[in-house]
Amino acid sequence: MASDPPPNRDAIGFIGLGAIGSPIALRLIEAGFNLVVHDVRSEAMRPFTGRAQLASSGTEVGERAEVVFGCLPGAAAHREAILGASGLAGGKRVQLYVNLGTLGAPLLIELEQGLLNVGITTIDAPITGGVPRAESGTLTAIVSGDRSWFERVEPAMSSYASKRVWLGPRVGSAQVMKLVNNAISLSNLVIAAEAMLVGIHAGIDPRMMLDVINHGSGQNSATLSKIPRDVLTEQFNFGGSLSIVVKDLEAFVAQADSHDMPIQSVRSVLESFRLAKQELGGEADVTEVVRPLERLAGILLRDSATAERVAPAREPS
Repeated sequence: MASDPPPNRDAIGFIGLGAIGSPIALRLIEAGFNLVVHDVRSEAMRPFTGRAQLASSGTEVGERAEVVFGCLPGAAAHREAILGASGLAGGKRVQLYVNLGTLGAPLLIELEQGLLNVGITTIDAPITGGVPRAESGTLTAIVSGDRSWFERVEPAMSSYASKRVWLGPRVGSAQVMKLVNNAISLSNLVIAAEAMLVGIHAGIDPRMMLDVINHGSGQNSATLSKIPRDVLTEQFNFGGSLSIVVKDLEAFVAQADSHDMPIQSVRSVLESFRLAKQELGGEADVTEVVRPLERLAGILLRDSATAERVAPAREPS
């Protein structure tokens, strides 16, 4: 059996080895960084045996590394892994926490304050691009917080993020920017799917539609990648879950509501994702939001099924 790499004074910590966290951690290892990794799921740790130091808790990660990255899925996971009884805040060596997750500014600031109370600085650095770009190291990192700390960890970030944007010193700004990006991207997916279903109903081939759209003003990330790669082919494997997407959109709505901003279109998009989560379960892929739309339209958005009938559309109540 392969043994863990020996402890190293320059080791980087990494907490959260999920769909995005795992390929990011692997990119860091491939770039030559010595990692100390932890995930509450033993199966998520298994691929790192022999390639990284395995830690049994967030506290242990904080005992072995001065800089720790975290890529966690939700509020409860963040609070437990960072501020919980065996969380990162209990580590005596850690000086900097780099948050890669999307959790909204209020929770990020709560975590920052909790860590600051024990002498740990926080950099807010959520990423965008999805699993394929995490695997290829071409994510975009949106960063806010202390500039000197950012410059210190930027070489590590460059292993997984080919584009890195520092927004300024205010921790939480990057969270808002990430929520704005997600709201636009997810809205594009729902609107593009709805519009293309109308085109299919009129007898237009979906690939022909994409060719026109992607050479015109309608081009967006959904028409360039998600729909042709994951929807038309029925792979539904973009990488993000409906639970995470609903959480992100709810955080965006909360951010807007806190400033009385009108966002009716995004609220409608959120309802589409909530319906998909209700019908398919929270672990279904983000691109499966099209399934309820197809059911309601009575046709499929697929390569092989132009205008093919599916389950009848629900009658208005």
